[in-house]
Amino acid sequence: MSEFRPFFKNAHLATIAGNFWKRNLDLTRFPGRPSIWDTEPGVQVMAMSHEPGGTAIGELFILHGLEGSHDSGYCQSLAQTALARGFRVHRLNMRGCGGTEELSKTLYHAGLTQDLRSILEQRRAAGHGPFCLAGFSLGGNVVLKLAGELGEHGRELVAAVAAVSTPIDLHACCLELRKRKNRLYEERFVKSLKERYRRRARAHPELYSLEGLDEVRTVIGFDDRITARYFGFGSAERYYALQSSGQYVPEIRVPALVIQAQDDPMIPFSVYERARLDRNSQVRLRATAHGGHVGFIARERPRFWVDQPIVEFFASQVGASTR
Repeated sequence: MSEFRPFFKNAHLATIAGNFWKRNLDLTRFPGRPSIWDTEPGVQVMAMSHEPGGTAIGELFILHGLEGSHDSGYCQSLAQTALARGFRVHRLNMRGCGGTEELSKTLYHAGLTQDLRSILEQRRAAGHGPFCLAGFSLGGNVVLKLAGELGEHGRELVAAVAAVSTPIDLHACCLELRKRKNRLYEERFVKSLKERYRRRARAHPELYSLEGLDEVRTVIGFDDRITARYFGFGSAERYYALQSSGQYVPEIRVPALVIQAQDDPMIPFSVYERARLDRNSQVRLRATAHGGHVGFIARERPRFWVDQPIVEFFASQVGASTR
């Protein structure tokens, strides 16, 4: 795996640059088409799907982070790298994201693995595969949690998973987000979450109440008042305890690559030290000194460093699964 040589050693610059730096996905070479799946009664989700130039060596599902979408820059650049390597790629939207609110009346949350699992089962039944899963931030929590939930049956459905900048301890990470240094990020997340929820309430007033929404100022506040109550967790603290992927890591039985910057402003590296990922031989933690949160902008080209090690890792695993 290539060494990461950071363009920015300041974690906030790396994080902001990773969000705004233009990514390239050659839609002339790899045109996208919407794929819509029914994942449970009354719920549909959409992915933007792309075919490689020749026969696919495998299928990659990419999951975005909190309030992201299939158009998030990191989804686009990873898709480009994977397509060029021969993977069929699906940039999957979580429920209601990426302009898909009409497909489902429901919300999404950090541990909602049902949709992805249903899609994989449908694809497998249709004779497709092998499947690789890559998740960024909240999407990383989803793919690690799913791999852990599958346990000993994981290899029947998944060849490998990769997770980048993943909040494996949701409570600890949301507390970190509340710190003054992260005010900009939290305000942006909360604004987007509230705007999305208001759209839901306007479209389905019988399902959603706006009571108390104006008083929400933090992600924890939103999760306590909205997410936890809607999904029946009761409180944000219980929601985080049940849905954090760190507790599922010991059960992962498929090759997993976890990439995490030690200077991530939103994720204290101590959550990884406590999780002791090295106790599971299937899990490889690639910890870098710098990179920020879903940043990893390299000093040299290709700029988006995480794409290459992820795709190389997946290529090695799908090759092993077909021998």
